[in-house]
Amino acid sequence: VDKGNDYSIVKDMVKEKVKAIVALGTDNTKIHEAFKDIVPTIVDTSNMDDAVNAAYRLGTDGDVVLLSPACASFDLFKNYEERGYLFKRAVRNL
Repeated sequence: VDKGNDYSIVKDMVKEKVKAIVALGTDNTKIHEAFKDIVPTIVDTSNMDDAVNAAYRLGTDGDVVLLSPACASFDLFKNYEERGYLFKRAVRNL
């Protein structure tokens, strides 16, 4: 669920530090629009397992994968605790 975030304030940092974005959810249009010209790879996924697996495939030794919710995810998870639990479980299951 879009919260009206202004992604322009993080564009410089994203351009410098981010090599891929793995978006989770049903409508990632705003993220694609904000970062399409500065991040070479943006992948859409529909569940946490797919998101973590995509990040794993895109990463190399020494990379950092950050779970950074940019929007509300009530359509996917009961709350932030469930979202965090499913992220940790997916990482452990790699």
